[in-house]
Amino acid sequence: MKKSLFLLIFAAFAGLTACEDKIDLDIPKGISYPVLDAWITTETGIQKIKFTMSVPYTDNNPAPVINDATITLHDLTAGVSYPFPFKDNVYSYDASNKAIGVIGHAYKLQVTYKGESFVAYDSILRVPKIDSISVKFKTKEESVTGKEGYYATLHARDLAGGTDFYWIRSYRNDTLRRLQDAVAIDGSYEEGLFDGNAFSLGIADRITDYQKPFLKGETIIVRLSSVTRRSYEFLDQLQSQLNQGGLFAKILENVKTNIVNTTPNSKTKILGWFGTSAVSRSEKSLK
Repeated sequence: MKKSLFLLIFAAFAGLTACEDKIDLDIPKGISYPVLDAWITTETGIQKIKFTMSVPYTDNNPAPVINDATITLHDLTAGVSYPFPFKDNVYSYDASNKAIGVIGHAYKLQVTYKGESFVAYDSILRVPKIDSISVKFKTKEESVTGKEGYYATLHARDLAGGTDFYWIRSYRNDTLRRLQDAVAIDGSYEEGLFDGNAFSLGIADRITDYQKPFLKGETIIVRLSSVTRRSYEFLDQLQSQLNQGGLFAKILENVKTNIVNTTPNSKTKILGWFGTSAVSRSEKSLK
């Protein structure tokens, strides 16, 4: 995730005139906090956790990496612990041979930093399979954004019985850089409306960047992840903060954290989030 996701978000300044004069703003740097980006999944491969220091909103430099923490993941259901040693600027565990994320299991992340102890909890819930990805070619005249290309739609059905929360992320050609993000309740926007039904078009169509649709020769990659209610609320708030704008935008607010300092009488904070997900993945090549 980007470093700006977890910062104390500074007030935005917007000029309402047509003046083009330069104005030098003396904005206080504010307090720098440790920021944790930890998401464990049911996928095999290298599981990574990033731990950095926050930087001021106006600072374009990379967030400084914290390299002296001890991070351990505990599978509370299985009674197994996984150390995440620091290497190549991240804390990681090689789960190439066997996934460490298991549906139905509860997890605790334990972080020791500067002599203090921090913990966070989450659990892995069920996720439906992605049935398919369909595409439709649109000319400039047919597209609402005037961009010619292939527009993709995700096809999946919510699991019946109970409320399920999902995080949908799409990529172009590889998973090094995200394309689009969306969160959903039972495959829609509201609880109790789509239980057991196909994902609503409002959600299913959000895997395409309408300003730059897919082209022939590219590969569409979609990851559908289950999340807990608390993680859904965190992601929903995060998206609202990143995407808001315009005259009637909400007031900027600090993004939540589920990381708790268990050291007695300490007031040190770690921002960020620890989450876990079961993942369903699908790809479609545009030949």
